[in-house]
Amino acid sequence: MSTWGGDVFRVDDIDVSILLDYDIIGFGSGIYFGKHHKSLLEFIDDIEKLEKKTFIFSTRSITPPRIAHRTLRKKLMDKEASIVGEFSCKGENEAGPFKLVGGICRGRPNEEDIERAISFAETTKKLA
Repeated sequence: MSTWGGDVFRVDDIDVSILLDYDIIGFGSGIYFGKHHKSLLEFIDDIEKLEKKTFIFSTRSITPPRIAHRTLRKKLMDKEASIVGEFSCKGENEAGPFKLVGGICRGRPNEEDIERAISFAETTKKLA
């Protein structure tokens, strides 16, 4: 359960049929090599059709949101989902070469990012 009344699931822990129980569905993860996590993208592939309101979210280090969300956005649109909004903020990254310099985007998401996420959630909830 999230702070604003929604349920939160890991894609590895649910069946696609559960999506029928919701009016609006958020899909998101950290960004890995320019796109959402592989398990999320594979989960979307298993959906036959998704005529639901959806939103996209992510944390990322260097990839701009319009690029980072591109693959997920296309997959959702191909499933006939209506995307009502997108949210992204910086997230700490200590993977690969960034590990050598102690990571980048340290301390992110920060308080300002959290406030922006809450504002996005409140606005998006009204669309349900």
